[in-house]
Amino acid sequence: MKQVFAYIISLGASVMMPILFTIIGLCIGMKFGKALRSGLYVGVGFVGLGIVTALLTTNFDMPLKAISQLYDLQLKVFDMGWPAAAAVAYGTAVGALIIPICLGVNLLLLFTKCTRTVNIDLWNYWHFAFIGAVAYFVMDGSLLWGYFAAIVCYIVTLVMADLTAERFQKHYDLQGISIPQPFCQSFTVFAVAINWLLDKIPGFSRLDIDAEGLKKKFGVLGEPLVLGVIVGALIGWGAQLDIKKVLFLGVTMGAVMELIPRITSLFIDGLKPIAEKTQEVAKKRFGGMKVFIGMSPALVIGHPTTLVCSVILIPVILALAVFLPGNQFLPLASLAGMFYLFPLILPYTKGNVVKSLIIGLVALIVGLYFVTDMASAFTLAASEVYKADPTASAAHIPDGFEGGALDFASSLFGYIIYACVKYLQWIGMGILTLITLGMMMWNRSRIIKDEKTNNQNNK
Repeated sequence: MKQVFAYIISLGASVMMPILFTIIGLCIGMKFGKALRSGLYVGVGFVGLGIVTALLTTNFDMPLKAISQLYDLQLKVFDMGWPAAAAVAYGTAVGALIIPICLGVNLLLLFTKCTRTVNIDLWNYWHFAFIGAVAYFVMDGSLLWGYFAAIVCYIVTLVMADLTAERFQKHYDLQGISIPQPFCQSFTVFAVAINWLLDKIPGFSRLDIDAEGLKKKFGVLGEPLVLGVIVGALIGWGAQLDIKKVLFLGVTMGAVMELIPRITSLFIDGLKPIAEKTQEVAKKRFGGMKVFIGMSPALVIGHPTTLVCSVILIPVILALAVFLPGNQFLPLASLAGMFYLFPLILPYTKGNVVKSLIIGLVALIVGLYFVTDMASAFTLAASEVYKADPTASAAHIPDGFEGGALDFASSLFGYIIYACVKYLQWIGMGILTLITLGMMMWNRSRIIKDEKTNNQNNK
């Protein structure tokens, strides 16, 4: 079973998405050609996004490490990046069966009307497997604790995907889509709370600047392309590179800022026909029941506000990480994941750059402490995975360091589950169970109430 699902994951989103979307399209009554085209657009989008992300990671890895060494920024928790977290996630018995178990849970919740989301974002299932793997090792190799942590995270994420779907769809004009990715969803809590607080500050509403407003206010300097060039060049200058390399890094970062929106438009071109047809079928055959297709937040990371906030926060969080008391984690390899902070923040800030920046900064600062506290558990899990499989080089932590990653280890959901398991154990299990059941029942009552209202309106 482990080999079967490892093979599926190894195919990658770019191969599996065309297959998956073609099958879904045919099942809901689309013509073969249209279904295949939708899937291919999404697959090509993932290929393009992988190329652009590789541009960022391969070209900025050494300059960022050079900055760390030049200015003696060595902290004891080494940034392993998402590949290490994914290797830990899928390198245990928990990760081996995470896909079929979570899909089974998803179908059960869908049929009992506890969710409307069908999570087909299989490649991000490693987030659920990761928290399950950490719990598994923290509790001395207990599969009970491992699967419990993973399933709790999965259910909470599905409910959050439903709760945020309406705002997400309205903001991005993507009907029928929700985002069941726990890392991304965990920032919704920060967005709701901090956005509410900022609205209470007298005069703050005057700082209502979106990406277009930024261009008008600062001209060419407010464009993501130019901001990318400036930040890329600053990183090269900070690493004391020669002028040729400084300029190259500037243009490379600018290219990333410019290419991401063009590539993510492919996701939308592919998803819209499937999403629209799904809603049409659900309305006809299931009495108005809404069904959301759960997708990766990658399809909206090209939003101008996301790009502006991400590129500004990269140097800011690097500087803050060094001076924050108690923090031991310096994000380097994880910085490519900065774009994934904002997809579910923007629907609450309505694209306001200032609000989004503040929320992102607070969430990142808190996340640094989450990573620091989880470092011992991450190190234990990674070490055990590497010991069992020496070919899993992504999980190998350099001597003298503990391991960590901003990707999901800085997630509010992940940390709360980890803290309940490690520090409260059985009491923590009880608390998490009550929270999860409570969210399920609340979501079910919302869905049933909404369906009754829709049925009455249609009569």
